[in-house]
Amino acid sequence: MATTTTTASKFEHDRARDMWRRCLASAFRTALACTIVGVATLYGPAYISRHVSFPAFSYVTVILIVTDATLGDTLRGCWLALYATALGVFPAILSLWLIGPGRLTTTTTSAVVAVSAFVVALPESTHLVAKRIALGQIVLVYVIAFVIGGRTEPVMHPLHLAASTALGTAACVLALLLPFPCLAYWKVTENCKMYIDNASKRLKLFITAFSADDKASPKALICQAKSLSKPANKFLHCIKSKEESMQWEREPIKFLKSYKKNPGEPLQGLETILRGMENALENCSDFPAAFMNDAQLKHDLSCIEEQIVNQVSNMALQNSVLPQSDNDDEEQNKFLQTLQPASLSLNDLPSLFFVFCLKLLHSKPSPNQTKTPKESEKENQPFLVKLWNTKPTLINRGRLMPALKCSLSLGLAVFFGLLYSKENGFWSGLPVAISLASSREATFKVANIKAQGTVFGTVYGVIGCFVFESYVKIRFVSLLPWFIFSSFLRQSRMYGQAGGVSAIIGALLILGRKNFGTPSEFAIARITETFIGLSCSIMVDILLQPTRASVLAKVQLSASLRSLHEAVEAVSVEYSSGLEERIRKLRADVSELGKLIEEAQAEPNFWFLPFHGACYAKLNVSLLKMVDYLYFGRKALGYFEQECRDLSSKTEVESELKVFKDVVCCGVQCLEEVILVKSVAGLVGEGGVDLEMGRPGRDDEEMIKRAVWIVREGESGEFLSLGALVYCMDGMLKESKEIEKGIKEVVQWENPSTQVDLNSIVCKLGALKKSVTT
Repeated sequence: MATTTTTASKFEHDRARDMWRRCLASAFRTALACTIVGVATLYGPAYISRHVSFPAFSYVTVILIVTDATLGDTLRGCWLALYATALGVFPAILSLWLIGPGRLTTTTTSAVVAVSAFVVALPESTHLVAKRIALGQIVLVYVIAFVIGGRTEPVMHPLHLAASTALGTAACVLALLLPFPCLAYWKVTENCKMYIDNASKRLKLFITAFSADDKASPKALICQAKSLSKPANKFLHCIKSKEESMQWEREPIKFLKSYKKNPGEPLQGLETILRGMENALENCSDFPAAFMNDAQLKHDLSCIEEQIVNQVSNMALQNSVLPQSDNDDEEQNKFLQTLQPASLSLNDLPSLFFVFCLKLLHSKPSPNQTKTPKESEKENQPFLVKLWNTKPTLINRGRLMPALKCSLSLGLAVFFGLLYSKENGFWSGLPVAISLASSREATFKVANIKAQGTVFGTVYGVIGCFVFESYVKIRFVSLLPWFIFSSFLRQSRMYGQAGGVSAIIGALLILGRKNFGTPSEFAIARITETFIGLSCSIMVDILLQPTRASVLAKVQLSASLRSLHEAVEAVSVEYSSGLEERIRKLRADVSELGKLIEEAQAEPNFWFLPFHGACYAKLNVSLLKMVDYLYFGRKALGYFEQECRDLSSKTEVESELKVFKDVVCCGVQCLEEVILVKSVAGLVGEGGVDLEMGRPGRDDEEMIKRAVWIVREGESGEFLSLGALVYCMDGMLKESKEIEKGIKEVVQWENPSTQVDLNSIVCKLGALKKSVTT
């Protein structure tokens, strides 16, 4: 236990150090970019201040692009800013020329903003950053034109806004280049090294636990390995998030050959295998396993352990997970030939699955597992083709409602903001524009943290002006500690990205500008206008998005069960690309379910029934385990098809798979319908059919015993693959029971006055179907 405590302490120390380093680096780059804008607009030549007449939007552009960015992100941001200007500024020139700035009223200004916002928000393929910049430009160009009136120049006024945007993007590029470039390639390489080091440590801990001679030490070792899994997921997330940025850096830095390789996929495969090893150890009842009492087997395992750990430790940015030599294959075959299937029992399945995971790490992929997915065709496209494909050519019907929401939110925010204060009316629309979300979000929570962030930043800005009242030229320096603090806000659960960005902008707009009046009056006006804009956004969300996240989570749970049903049905001895595609779809559905659960837990209950988040979280975990079991089952079937030469053995395994699929699919199909029942009391009907649709007494253990007997009868080459397959089948049967319990708990939670019986509900639903068909 002392070792576990030391590991946890070291992990916390490393985590704190890493967070400080990341936050300081991000704050430095942000501060440098904002300093460049500030020096240029506050103390630069007169012609710069004359053409860059919207310094506030220069700062906003910096925050939208440079926050936690690398050089690749910034280069992409420059392209997106240019593209956004084509969407926001140039159409405004034509509109102002046709309408005439002197004819603008509060109503017409709001209407033009709403229509323009709808056009920008509608295309699905337009990047979110481009939409935010374009919407911000739309708000400023029309509202300022209305405020100035007939004195507005229809051409130069929008071009001044374009110049302000250009200054912000230029500052971002300089900040990411000075004093040395911040490359995504370096970040990905660093995270790859840290992940590989992390994976090597966990692998050693897992193998040590598996080979332990007592029952006490494995638990401590597993616990120690679990403490390392959280940072591993962060490393993988960082690698995944920087893949697009690496593509933008690839063209100007072609001499870096590693840019042509995608490290995310093989490392994700390694993480899945490690997760499988952890699952196997958690289900092991005896240490060491019965078949590990053989001295020769232990010796062979130690040889393979050394090879695998060395291979994992030496991984770089490679296309394959673990390359190995022919000598390594000989060692593996020697180890596997020592295994004796005759004495296999149910308790040995987890240990056998652990060895199968070692085989996945050590062996070259089977032919069926190396087929290139369809997505690779897009990945191999030239860079310029990908760039051209970002144009908004596709309009999805599903985008109509989000575009309408954006349009109405922005139009109403501008309308009421101008009614409250004509001079400061754009501050109500700007927060709504630059915080456009790409998907659903917890409306009240996000609006709350945006409001708090704005107030925090604005108050800090007012205090900074008061403290540096006699040193106006250097008050900009007071922003540096605020950038650091806001970087930590962005990392926190309480405020996140939305709250942190709002806090930065709130302080910037006061300390980074001059000649805007009394800071306290400006602060009050901006806070009030921000509140107006966020209130309009909430109101539109309530009116146009009445379906609560808790309801959508329930529907998505049913959709995930349907995808699970389809994936299980596709399991077969014969290789099928359809199974891989359905596993991918199931993973996407379960991921979406997790997002909705998180949103539902954050939304207020009001007069609604509280969301049973704990139960939904357990269901999500069970579904994620199902995805992993299907993944490993597909791998096992791929090896079995490659190794088995006996047609009768394949037929026998296919027969057992059919029984297994019937049991799982029937239960899942029933639960898929049960979860959508709104009221148990409203169902009518009679009968007593169980969840297996008439299957008397579901005996999962007997089914697994039959499968184990098939494993014993198999040849030595098939033994390990079949054992892993049976383990996955056993795990899926157990998780299906957990899902059944979770569904019952959810239905009972929603019907507290009724004793819930799933069998009765299934029967009544069947009776309803029959009555409808007849």
